[in-house]
Amino acid sequence: MKNRLKIERAIHDLTQEDLAKKIGVSRQTINSIEKNRYIPSTLLALKISKIFKKPVNELFELEADD
Repeated sequence: MKNRLKIERAIHDLTQEDLAKKIGVSRQTINSIEKNRYIPSTLLALKISKIFKKPVNELFELEADD
């Protein structure tokens, strides 16, 4: 799964720590999502979507091998 989290954070001038605090997770969780080591739950993906005011499928995209 690909994601645009790092790009969206940059656009909104948010650090990993800032985003983590807004959605109630650790900075390490945000880092793991960005590096594709962790796939967020539906709830977490929806929280991220709400912060960036974008649909989940604009932030996270399935790849051919998913």
